[in-house]
Amino acid sequence: MTALIAALTTFGPAAVRAADCPAPREPRLPEPAQPITNIDKHKKQLLAYQAGNYVDDVALVIADARAYVERRADQVKMPAVVLDIDETSLTNWENIKENNFGFIKSGPCTQEPNMACGFDEWIHMAVAPAIEPTRTLFNAMRARNISVFFITGRTTGQRDATLINLDRAGYEGWTRLVTRPDTDRGSIVPFKSGARARIATEGYTIIATIGDQQSDIDGGFAECGFKLPNPFYFID
Repeated sequence: MTALIAALTTFGPAAVRAADCPAPREPRLPEPAQPITNIDKHKKQLLAYQAGNYVDDVALVIADARAYVERRADQVKMPAVVLDIDETSLTNWENIKENNFGFIKSGPCTQEPNMACGFDEWIHMAVAPAIEPTRTLFNAMRARNISVFFITGRTTGQRDATLINLDRAGYEGWTRLVTRPDTDRGSIVPFKSGARARIATEGYTIIATIGDQQSDIDGGFAECGFKLPNPFYFID
């Protein structure tokens, strides 16, 4: 296994095709009405972005990914796409907005106005809506018999709720959901790249890995990485 992973890293598709990957896109955040001198002004900028260019910026990256994957799919063995979940396939905007851009892990989520919403309970509610450009991409991939894998930082303890949420959001016919072990800590890059490596050892060619964090992209084992905009939070 170790030798095969080393060979894939050195000679695999990511090393050969990287120069052909579309250039990354930058989010088109609105210019602040005045210089940002405190966090509340930055929050106003982010609220304006989410209500304005955000969805279009997501759609542009997804369109780049779709064009690349569809061009390559017939040229490789067992073509596959890897998708992240949060802020890639499902949107947690209601949770983010209720928490005023703060991360509140525990506690209830009543979804009442001006009340905090614990993220763990939000996940177990399984009500996060689909990000529409990603769902459209997903359906196009399935129509082409391209395998789709979900690799997420959501933990094994959140797996059942995530399965329900994906089904409710209209993601049907995917190949595998890979969740992070409950005890896994630290950077998420080794977990996600390791999961992609295992998929590659099964004979799949991961044409694209798509996520909202650079840590969804880093670590190799995919021809191209496509980063969606997410100025709302950061995961290492």
